[in-house]
Amino acid sequence: MDVKGFSRETLIALHETEGIGWKTISGWWTTREENPIEPGMREADLRAAGMPAKSAAALAARLTPQGMEAARERLARAGIGTVTWADPEYPRRLRSIDGAPPVLYTIGNIGLLNRPAVAVVGTRLATAYGRYVAEQYASAFSDAGAAVVSGLAKGIDSEAHRGALKREGGTIAVLGTPVEQIYPPENRRLYQEIAERGLLVSEAPPGSPYHPGMFPTRNRIISGLSLCVVIVEAPDGSGALITATRAIEQDRPVFIVPGPVTSPRSIGGLRLLQEGTAKVLISPDDVLSLLPRRPDVSSAREEIRTEEGLSEPEAAVYALLLDLPRTIDELAAASGLGIGALHAALLSLQIKRKVVLQPGSVYAVL
Repeated sequence: MDVKGFSRETLIALHETEGIGWKTISGWWTTREENPIEPGMREADLRAAGMPAKSAAALAARLTPQGMEAARERLARAGIGTVTWADPEYPRRLRSIDGAPPVLYTIGNIGLLNRPAVAVVGTRLATAYGRYVAEQYASAFSDAGAAVVSGLAKGIDSEAHRGALKREGGTIAVLGTPVEQIYPPENRRLYQEIAERGLLVSEAPPGSPYHPGMFPTRNRIISGLSLCVVIVEAPDGSGALITATRAIEQDRPVFIVPGPVTSPRSIGGLRLLQEGTAKVLISPDDVLSLLPRRPDVSSAREEIRTEEGLSEPEAAVYALLLDLPRTIDELAAASGLGIGALHAALLSLQIKRKVVLQPGSVYAVL
């Protein structure tokens, strides 16, 4: 989707041009109708708009038809999708934060981006207690239909992803590296499972060189995608506490799973409790109460079937999609329909203009 004054490919090109940061892009985006930046603009035009010479030359080359086609092909070869400010799929919660990234690079099911979400993060050097709680709580959140967001790090993050991965809500891994780079390397198998069943996300353009600052900045995305943040074991100075700080700035609730006062792995979270900036979490129910109420699918199905004139299989699928967008695998698991009946129902609903197939093979209501 393009908007007046900007195309989505312009956003991607700006985001990938060295020397142009999100604040500059945000300024152009805000004034895009009066000061459009569009494909085909020359270096002189860009310099006249206030862009430094080096950045203007690089962006002008990227905005040529050849430059844009080459960029599209690079992403397609790597199996990487993009979601930009110009796209309706851009996550609503993330869009509202200060410093929302203009572009997200994705591998997997982008339908998870707008699903109710809970962040579960913590230390890499987790105890057996911490790993167990992270897995169990993440599983409960995902069972309730919430996507579990974390950072693919060792320890608590990994257990949170594993707990949510095969449940209804799924999981989103926000990477501090470009989305095609597996880090840490020992999480290769988990990375691949998330690519197949969940969603991998990064704001770093593919091929970007690593620098340590990429990891702290990604934490604002973890909290920004989520309704709340759950901290399971966080020592002083840990990345999980950075995520908590970003969540507080974004007016998201922060929950702390209590641990022993004698444990260095618990002390950072306990300090947040002492300061009054976080709440104690002793049961998943404390978080589940924050999730949007899910409709009674069986009663909704009958009501839809009557009002919309749908067959029972169509009504079953439509009722599920009213709850949230889903892939065909998720629909098959939730509806109980055979794959043939499911395909037939989806095709009929598309013909009747009730549902649409979105990028990432995700079905949603129109």
